[in-house]
Amino acid sequence: MLQSIRDGSRSWGAKIIIGVMVAAMALFGVESLFSVFGDDPNQVASVNGEPIMRQQIELEVQRALRSGQVPPEQERALRNDVLDQLITQQLLTQYAEDGGVFVSDAQLDQMIVGLPEFHDQDGRFSSEIFRNRLAGAGYTPVAFREELRADIKRQHLQQGLAFSDFSLESEQERLAELQRQQRSFRYVLLDADDVSVDVEVTDAQMQEYFDVNQARFERPEQVRVEYVLVDRQAMAEGVDIDEEKLRDAWREQNRNADRRVSHIMVTFGDERSREEAQAEANEALNALNNGESFADTALRYSDDTASAEEGGDLGVISRGFFGDAFDEAAFALDEGETSRLVEMDGAFHILQVTELSAPPFEEQREALQQDVALRDVSDEFNQKVQRLIDESFAADDLQSVADDLGLTLNKTDWLARGEGEGVLSEPGVLDEAFSDDVLEEGYNSEVIELDDDRRLVLRVAEHRETTQLALDDVRDEVANAVAAQQRQEALEQEAARMIAALTSGEANNIEWLEANNISRQSNSVLPQTLVQEVFRMPRPEGGSVYRSVSLPESVAIIALDSVSVGDVDEQLTSFVAQMAEQLRAQSVIQGLVDDLLSDAEIER
Repeated sequence: MLQSIRDGSRSWGAKIIIGVMVAAMALFGVESLFSVFGDDPNQVASVNGEPIMRQQIELEVQRALRSGQVPPEQERALRNDVLDQLITQQLLTQYAEDGGVFVSDAQLDQMIVGLPEFHDQDGRFSSEIFRNRLAGAGYTPVAFREELRADIKRQHLQQGLAFSDFSLESEQERLAELQRQQRSFRYVLLDADDVSVDVEVTDAQMQEYFDVNQARFERPEQVRVEYVLVDRQAMAEGVDIDEEKLRDAWREQNRNADRRVSHIMVTFGDERSREEAQAEANEALNALNNGESFADTALRYSDDTASAEEGGDLGVISRGFFGDAFDEAAFALDEGETSRLVEMDGAFHILQVTELSAPPFEEQREALQQDVALRDVSDEFNQKVQRLIDESFAADDLQSVADDLGLTLNKTDWLARGEGEGVLSEPGVLDEAFSDDVLEEGYNSEVIELDDDRRLVLRVAEHRETTQLALDDVRDEVANAVAAQQRQEALEQEAARMIAALTSGEANNIEWLEANNISRQSNSVLPQTLVQEVFRMPRPEGGSVYRSVSLPESVAIIALDSVSVGDVDEQLTSFVAQMAEQLRAQSVIQGLVDDLLSDAEIER
């Protein structure tokens, strides 16, 4: 059991838990994690009564976008995928708990102790690092443990389902044989230039196509939406920040950054009194103030002969290495600054910071400008949001609200469910437009919290029901579809004629293209649809086998000439066996998910 837990700690789910902890502060601040794991009225969906919050989705979306895993133009689709994923996780967790899957506190402790995120430099678990990492991310130990517990339960459930199904060795060998199979064939592509067809689209043909494909020509339920957006980042763009304020922010941001420190140490005790040591240390400090280099002064005065020979260099230090007094002095200095006398451990020290382990000021200027500007407008932002809440609640329109707050009233064209762009594409936002209060009663929506920096209120300006479009409304589209259908049918007829001639031995003037020893996994320029059809064809016996396959605006004629088993590849055989097991496991798990989805009460 414990080994499976250790394995689970390296799973995607466990990494996401750690990732949320690290990413949340950078993206949304400490309060974001409390809204993820605490009570938050901004609910996007519920699964059998258990809520899924907007912030959960936003965290995952922003992490994927910032990592470069998903291009920005796919953000809308990504939000929907993330919501679907969270719903599935919720269902699996509920099913595991209903089935009695149990994870003890001792098992959780064992897993947490094994996570490298909480290890010290010696590779041992550190309770201090554990507490600091959680506290620094605004994450309570209880919330962290519960998320981890749920992830382990899902892991155990899925592992149990996967192990319940298996394939026989003979099945695996047959799969490997099919996978390494190679086929040699000829093919020719027929397009519009290869047939003579008079495209004539009649009203009767158009009407027939329209009647058969009416679902393609249906206009869904749509709304025109008006909305007002309060955006703290947009407010911050117009704020000018003076240079000193930026530098103060940089110093504050890097206040705890590791730094390289040099020192001059003058000791007192048996050979020198405290007063004598202080006087000598002051001499060293005066020498520095008069322009003597730190390295030369260290050689003359420092009792730490080992570091003095290196210019007083102590190397890179972190907070806590040398105690509070040392930290108070060293971490109050900027790069290049020298301290006053610091008394500690029977000696007077003079410290100089020679290097900060942090990006230089100019490199951070743009980010600092944004952070400081955001802080400067926070009060104004909060006041404006409160006014938006108060004024939109009873207003009969949004134009007056926008005018009072100095905001823009945004208006959209007709939108169906799920068609919003920009802020309206975020999970649950456009759904508000189709809610009973907004759509049926004509109210403004409640203030929607998109993230820490944006609040939105919307209302429906116009609404129209699902409508079956008339043929006259889509006549050109239908005519083009009928014409394309006629051309494709002509190509298919020509292909059938040519295959009949080939089968009877009459056709011998075809300019074939050859494809030899093609495997299922070959990286070729051939259309994938064509290759797939080749491997569906029966093995030729005493001659070639012919078949046609429709491609976009063309038809391919295939002549399958031979099939070979291919060389035995132990690596491929092992891979196919592994993939077969994974596919079986996925099929079993997906079957469970589909069953849970069909029975669940899901509101979104």
